[in-house]
This record gives sequence, structure tokens and C-alpha cells, in this order.
Amino acid sequence: MELAYYSDLAVQLVNSEEPERGTDGLTSVEDVRGLLGPSKQVARRATDADVTRLRGVRARLRAVFEAADGGDEVLAVDLLNALLLEFPVSPQISGHEVRDEDGRPKWHMHIADYAANAGASYAATAAMGLAFHLTELGADRLGICEALPCRNAYLDTSTNRSRRYCSDRCATRANVAAYRARKRLEGEREDRPASQPSGPRPDRTGRTAAAAHDTSPVTER
Repeated sequence: MELAYYSDLAVQLVNSEEPERGTDGLTSVEDVRGLLGPSKQVARRATDADVTRLRGVRARLRAVFEAADGGDEVLAVDLLNALLLEFPVSPQISGHEVRDEDGRPKWHMHIADYAANAGASYAATAAMGLAFHLTELGADRLGICEALPCRNAYLDTSTNRSRRYCSDRCATRANVAAYRARKRLEGEREDRPASQPSGPRPDRTGRTAAAAHDTSPVTER
């Protein structure tokens, strides 16, 4: 199964919007065709209605990533199952006319959908790809970038499950910000005045508080 390709469709759709930055890359039929792939037959069926359909699916897929990133695997699976039920697909064996060294087709599983519109076709393929990715590699492989204000979705393919950012650019930006924050904190500590010595504080005349309080006259015996 082409897991990387199909699950990447979910990532691409989610990341077509950056809520924290207030940007949206899915506002027209051309944007839909860009997601589907302009050369594909399904892209030619895209209409204005698919913009609305895919924006709705996008919000639901983001919720899957956010649930997984927050450690709620059950919720992530429930949300993804709801999408799978709404946008079903059928597995199909395909060779794509690619031959191995013996001249035989390189058979592999392919996701075939029979959706009535382009938006549903994309949703079905993206949801199934993400489902395979989750079940094969684990829900903790679905993440949300920690570099504010990015919050893009990503698929963690690292060997030690250590990925925290959607890209090297975000990782570098976050590391630089953390370094500057540490240096700023160190500078504030250096500029902080030294603490006053402990013990009774003298008043303006130089007497200690205890001495100033004892003002009774000395009587002669």
C-alpha cells in the first residue's frame, strides 16, 4: 500500500490552512485542482461545491491530528472512523504497467474510490491513507507543529518518534527563539541588584531600629 502518498494527502489538506496566521489556501476551484493534481481526471470534475466540502473535511482531519497529538488516541480513531464511514473506498490490485527485472508487473494495493464528486474522492483517499498510517505506525506518529504560530500537521517518520516540528525551518526557528529566551533570562539575572545584607537596618541617623525604639531617658541612681 502506498501509505506515504495517501497519508500525505491528509497532511496537505490540513496544512492548506494556517489558523494562527489567518491564511487559507483553499478558496477556489483552482485550489482544489491543485490538491487533486491538475493532470488527474478527477481534478477536471472539481466545482465550487468541492471547496466547501474539502474545507469541512479539513477541519475534521485537523481534529484527528490534534487529538493524536494531545495523546487521546481513542478520540483520534473515533474521528477518523467517522470519516471512513462517510467516505468509503475499495481496495484494488494495480500494476501501473511497471515491470520488474523479470518482466512482470509490480503488483501493489491501490485505493480506488467511486465518489460522485471530486471533494469526496479526495476525502476518501486521504482518510484511508491516514487510517493505514495510524494503524501501521501508531497514533503518536500524528503530530501538530510546536513552533508557534505554525501549528501545521505532520507525520512523524523518525526512528525514535522524536519529531516535534513540521519542517526543518520551524525546528530552526524554535531553537533560535529558545536560545534568545535563555540569553535574555541570563541577562536579566546579571542586571538584577545584589541582595541587601541581613540584620537590623539602620535609620537615617545611623541607629538601628532597636536602638531607635529605646528612647527612654537614663535615670541617675
